[in-house]
Amino acid sequence: MTVKDIKSRPAVIREETTVYDAIVMLFLEDVGTLFVVDEKGLLQGVVSRKDFLKAALGSADMSKIPVGVIMTRLAQIHTVTEDEPVLQVVRRICENEVDSLPVVRPHGKDGFKVVGRVTKTNLARLLMELGEGR
Repeated sequence: MTVKDIKSRPAVIREETTVYDAIVMLFLEDVGTLFVVDEKGLLQGVVSRKDFLKAALGSADMSKIPVGVIMTRLAQIHTVTEDEPVLQVVRRICENEVDSLPVVRPHGKDGFKVVGRVTKTNLARLLMELGEGR
């Protein structure tokens, strides 16, 4: 079984989006992580609930701060591709202690196009289905 079999739709925002608007989207999409992309849909960064909490504790005006200021940049992000085995993804999530990983496709020399996400929930659902014999 590969990532393509279990991935879900990614929740993406742009780097210019304010922290406030990103928090609203996080709740509306009911996700724990938002992937930050440029105008081509190429991955630029990731922002999580923990990042938002840190920003809120700083007591700055979150309606004026762009997500690009608080996001984790591409160089520090772990990604997966659609053809990777699920077991490898489980190992990466556990080793890196993250809640989700962006599923990407190489986009020439430009970077990576975000095509999905794999979360702990995706993996728990798979385990449940396997346990039920589906």
